[in-house]
Amino acid sequence: MSKRFFGTDGVRGKVGEEPMTADFAMRLASSAAQVLVPKGGTVVIGKDTRLSGYMFESALEAGFVAAGADVLLIGPLPTPGIARLTQEFEADLGVVISASHNPYWDNGIKFFDRSGSKLTDETELKIEEHLQNPAITLGSQLLGKARRIDTARTRYQDFCAASMPDGIDLQGLKIVFDGANGAGYKVGPRTLASLGAEVIPIGCSPNGTNINDGCGSTEPGLLQLTVPALHADVGVALDGDGDRLIMVDENGELIDGDQLLFVLATARHQVGQLQGPVVGTVMSNLGLEKALQARNIDFRRVSVGDRYVLEALKKSGGIIGGETSGHMLVLDKATTGDGLICALQVLAIMKDSGEPLSKLVAGMQKFPQTIVNVRTETRMDPGASTEIQEAVVAAENELADTGRVVLRASGTEAVIRVMVEGEDEEMVVSIANRLASVVADAAAQIALVER
Repeated sequence: MSKRFFGTDGVRGKVGEEPMTADFAMRLASSAAQVLVPKGGTVVIGKDTRLSGYMFESALEAGFVAAGADVLLIGPLPTPGIARLTQEFEADLGVVISASHNPYWDNGIKFFDRSGSKLTDETELKIEEHLQNPAITLGSQLLGKARRIDTARTRYQDFCAASMPDGIDLQGLKIVFDGANGAGYKVGPRTLASLGAEVIPIGCSPNGTNINDGCGSTEPGLLQLTVPALHADVGVALDGDGDRLIMVDENGELIDGDQLLFVLATARHQVGQLQGPVVGTVMSNLGLEKALQARNIDFRRVSVGDRYVLEALKKSGGIIGGETSGHMLVLDKATTGDGLICALQVLAIMKDSGEPLSKLVAGMQKFPQTIVNVRTETRMDPGASTEIQEAVVAAENELADTGRVVLRASGTEAVIRVMVEGEDEEMVVSIANRLASVVADAAAQIALVER
């Protein structure tokens, strides 16, 4: 049985359109309560800085309270902070209102279980089964209560700061921090400053509509200009909900998730603290795989999505994994992807080694890689098209053993991502554009038939 509403990272969509309506949010809360807190319990609710967060916060609060659950309202805080506080408050469920790196007119709702981990596919299916019914309202004596937690931000800041290795602080580092005008806009600069860094904040003035707009990990151009202009040591950029990390070296060069995984894994390996394999995805750069193999570090690929990276790490006993986009896991520090905590681990390596970030990433040579996003009228499976499959086989034959082709449907929007990677950049770009054209034509034919 396939899921209708839950994607790779909770429920997400355009505000005002199903499923991102106040009515749906209330029913979702009611359904989640019936599955996960049927006899009453505690639910933690946090959000990012989107204007629609107020509406969804109120709707979720009403749905949970009506179903008998007590609610702790956290306010704006990074997604991993909600996962952490779910554990700290010994709550039964954590809820985050966020569409991550998407623009402000989108929003989403995602859940954590009591251990701070994302829900399984089976649990999400059970919640969807209840969505067919109206939200329940118990009798007055069985209703839950709601209250705001004023100490949430400082609790999470303390947790992040404590992830630094013993005896290492950030004294002497000048850091430009880009909060994407999102959930990390306060905790990021304050945590870095508490560890002794000189912090220059940008993208830290949210107004409800400027989240991820020209800033953050998805649009780091301003950060790349600011770091060398201010003679800073490094730049740190989160996305809107703070679970992704991109960095900029002292020269203004962008350092992506694959390169950061290389830095984290090799540093741990050198001191004998790397457990299990490093886990990436089918989109991880081939250069990461080859650089780790050259150092006798096991590397494994899984489907795109941090939940699949997490699952593979748990099964293999690994502790470090992530995605090119900067969604990384360091499981001996946090239970879920945490941009700020991962940044602190990289900064600690810089401070301990005395090396700039540019030198730390120099051991990994990235293969030229092009990703073309093909928007479609409706979601589609590229593997279901004979024309697309034939084009993929032809592209793979052209690349031979010097590259890879990956086509995948986005889990959050009607987009097919066409990724081509190889030694020859000109060839890579040409093949990617040809494949994207084939995908666009096939998608148009499918849409025409469906009409």
